[in-house]
Formats: sequence, structure tokens, C-alpha cells
Amino acid sequence: MLSNKLSRKHTAGFTLLELLVVMVIIGLLASYVGPKYFAQIGKSEVKTAKAQLDALEKALDQYRLDNGHYPAADAGLNALMVSPATESKWQGPYLKKAVPADPWGNPYVYRIPGEHGEYDLLSYGRDGKPGGLNEDADIVNW
Repeated sequence: MLSNKLSRKHTAGFTLLELLVVMVIIGLLASYVGPKYFAQIGKSEVKTAKAQLDALEKALDQYRLDNGHYPAADAGLNALMVSPATESKWQGPYLKKAVPADPWGNPYVYRIPGEHGEYDLLSYGRDGKPGGLNEDADIVNW
């Protein structure tokens, strides 16, 4: 009977030292895996922005085929969803859903005439400002 009480007493739980060791190991694993995980999220947002730019370019090209020109600057990308009052040949909408914001919640920039082609289409990246590196870099159609 006495030996049962002793064995239960020693196996009743973890010591503070054991818990601290486990917590340190979990912290080390999290510090190693965390940055790699968040870097992948940033890369996927950039890929999403590039795919959206590609879809917008195709919609703009279809608009041009129907109307003979790209949307005017004042109509912008909304001309892909709603017919401008001046367009008689508009066959849209040219997108299945509304014009998306970039993955960071900012509107895409559409400039006509463009500095790099007939039009420029871009996202300023995660920071929403021109220039930048990595996820902050501009994503452009040229």
C-alpha cells in the first residue's frame, strides 16, 4: 500500500523544469517555421496580383476589339463592367465579377496613354507606394 502511494506521487504530473524545456523547444520550432510560412504568404500575394493583372489585360484587349480603343482615363477600369455613355459598340461586361482590388486592398492603377505601352496597368505592392523591394515592389504589365 505504501509503495502504491509513492509510485502515484512520482507520476502525478510534470515538473516545472520539464514544462520549461518543452516550451523552449516549441519556441525554437516556431521561430524557425514562422518566417518561412509568412514568406510564402507574401509570395502568393505577388502571384495573385500578377494573375489579376493578366486577367485585366485580357479584358482590356477584348474591350479594345469591340470598341476600337482602350477605355479612356476618366472611365478607367470600370468601363470593363459598365458601359461608358460614349460607347455604342460596348459588348461587356468584360469581367465575370467587379474589378478586383490588388491582394493588399488597393485599387489597380490604369494609365492611358501609358509610359511603357498603349496603357500602363500596375499595383504598387504591399506598401501601396511606388518602388520598393520584395513584396513592396511594384507589379506591372510591362
